[in-house]
Amino acid sequence: MAISEGDRLPDATFTVMGDEGPKEATTADVFGGKKVVLFGVPGAFTPTCHSNHLPTFLAKREELMAKGVDTIACVSVNDVFVLNAWSKATTAEGDIVMLADGSGDFTKKAGWELDLTERGLGVRSKRYVALVEDGTVKTLLVEDNPGEAEQSTADALLATM
Repeated sequence: MAISEGDRLPDATFTVMGDEGPKEATTADVFGGKKVVLFGVPGAFTPTCHSNHLPTFLAKREELMAKGVDTIACVSVNDVFVLNAWSKATTAEGDIVMLADGSGDFTKKAGWELDLTERGLGVRSKRYVALVEDGTVKTLLVEDNPGEAEQSTADALLATM
């Protein structure tokens, strides 16, 4: 069953790129005691994620932070090296925390997995945005069509805040 508004995020371990290379970050590390905008994407560098979804969070970063957001984080079922390269390629480095969910453990536990095996991508994440406060999902907006980024953009989330 998928996590929904009012539910706590599942315990999981992500990989993030640190100054000295990959390191682990748990759900508690990322979300504990913080107000976090979390958005999920099917894949780094994929057309909609790269050109339409992630850029909305860069463009609206200051507005989100002005609403009391501590962190903007992106989760993807990609490895940390791909997410690190994507962060640099999009100028998101330092502004958006990239959470590598390489095996999809977090995504599966949250019930937000998307099977794109027929398209050669395997199991990935649904496209969504969530406002998470101290590990609890306060707002969740999930795209009906993973090839579109309309309901899960920074603008859509700001309209609910």
